Amino acid sequence: MKKLFLSFCLPLFLYSLPTFAQSTYAPLQESYYQLLHRYELLNGQWSSELGSMVKPFQREAIATFLDSLELGSPSQADQFNLDYLRLDNWEYTDTLAENSRKAIFGVFYKNQRDLLSVREKDFELYVNPVLHLGVGADQAEGNPYINTRAVQLHGTIDRKIGFYTYIGENQIAFPDYVDRHIRNKLNVPQEGFWKGYGERGVDFLTARGHISFSASKHIDLQLGHGRHSVGNGYRSMLLSDFANNYLFLRINTKVWKLQYTNIFAQMTADLTGNSTGLYGTAAFPHKYFAMHRLGASITPKLQLGLFESITYGDASGNFDFNYLNPIIFYRAVEQQGGSAGNALLGLDLRWLPLRGVALYTQALIDEFVISEIRSGKNWWGNKYALQFGLEYANALSIDNLDLQLEYNRVRPYTYAHEDLYRSYTHYEQPLAHPLGANFKELIGIARFQPIGRLQLQAKLIGAQYGGDTLNSNWGHNILLDNRTKERDYNNTLGQGVENNLLIADFIASYQLWHNMFIDLRYLHRSRQNDLLPEAETTNFTSIALRWNIRQRYYDF
Repeated sequence: MKKLFLSFCLPLFLYSLPTFAQSTYAPLQESYYQLLHRYELLNGQWSSELGSMVKPFQREAIATFLDSLELGSPSQADQFNLDYLRLDNWEYTDTLAENSRKAIFGVFYKNQRDLLSVREKDFELYVNPVLHLGVGADQAEGNPYINTRAVQLHGTIDRKIGFYTYIGENQIAFPDYVDRHIRNKLNVPQEGFWKGYGERGVDFLTARGHISFSASKHIDLQLGHGRHSVGNGYRSMLLSDFANNYLFLRINTKVWKLQYTNIFAQMTADLTGNSTGLYGTAAFPHKYFAMHRLGASITPKLQLGLFESITYGDASGNFDFNYLNPIIFYRAVEQQGGSAGNALLGLDLRWLPLRGVALYTQALIDEFVISEIRSGKNWWGNKYALQFGLEYANALSIDNLDLQLEYNRVRPYTYAHEDLYRSYTHYEQPLAHPLGANFKELIGIARFQPIGRLQLQAKLIGAQYGGDTLNSNWGHNILLDNRTKERDYNNTLGQGVENNLLIADFIASYQLWHNMFIDLRYLHRSRQNDLLPEAETTNFTSIALRWNIRQRYYDF
């Protein structure tokens, strides 16, 4: 009856809304959003259009931000980037004409972005192919490769409803350490159901999409299947896009200097399968997630955010409608209802002390007892995560050289709970940092764009974490039941099997055509611990053609 009610009433509700121009959301892509962030830094103040720090952003908001920029005399590379971003959101910007070239057969590529574009009074549609083809080499037998073919489209109906969809078929042989992760953990990072393919490959579908509409001038709603990310850092201690797509309802409220974001989601608690793939013979159990973040622009150079989330569920699969209240504290709901969900509290802050220089931080509390902190006994239940970061655009007065330094640390057992229904995971993948917990990490990134079409990136990651064994739980694997912890007190960061991880990743990307790139990559990864007879080392090189799709990262 509920499904029948929703299927009948939801369309009527959408079409009865007042007419507010609607926009879709630009897909999550690290290099794309990094460009937007760069121009916030160079502009000398945080954008009110992009100020929520909850990604992805609406295309209309991106276009408005671009049209408001006053950068003086941008470099050649910056002018190329600004033209690229405006073209990518051309239906909302007033600084770029639609027709940039003669259409092929009078139909295809009326502009450089879209294979097919339709603009009518009550209907807009933009269709694009997606392709990612690559081959590489590492020390394992057989060559790594990537073969992704997809289509994505977005548009609007009656200027009230925006829609987006992506569907893609993938056959990929990952670098050897990622392949070991897949066979041992039974999940493909950022993806869902999979099966083995060939000697060392995996085969899977990727599907995501959403509809979006405005409830009022200040409130936007988005219903779909996708991912989100919270924060300014390369990593997120609060919510990252490392896990698989999930069903969600997102509500964005923007009024005065405040931006309030709610996300309600259905996620997957557990998986069944083996090293050749997942079993598709029975439904995977569900769990539920609710999050809200209140962001405030204290000044144009200082923004503060308060975050709360809860992950809950059990074998019954029942949804607790109390969590649909968009403004109540989840811990209060949990206590009143006798629930035992996993509630997290967080804070994020970013500050522009100088034009081109940003400082940012995140802090997350999973559980925290002041008396235990004061005792100095290192109680296992004092679980928290911290992040500190620095960004420097046009570093050392060199045009288009950007530097970033970030430090992350997470106490043992943070994000974990007593079962998979309440661990801070989806599809058995972390919802925050890919390393889980019980680690410290330092990241250095240099990005340089000598000419408009060429982007260079060098990334160095060093991490130290305390690993678990088959018979021990020292707080690294957040899928483990935290009741199996080794001890109540004397828990220190890095306890367990000491692992030292080093990742060096170098990428050169040349843009042949709008959103069509040639990528050259070299990645070195080494992991060493006392249980390994010698360091576990990967040297991965690859070349790829990428069209309308993000790069894949293997930095864990």
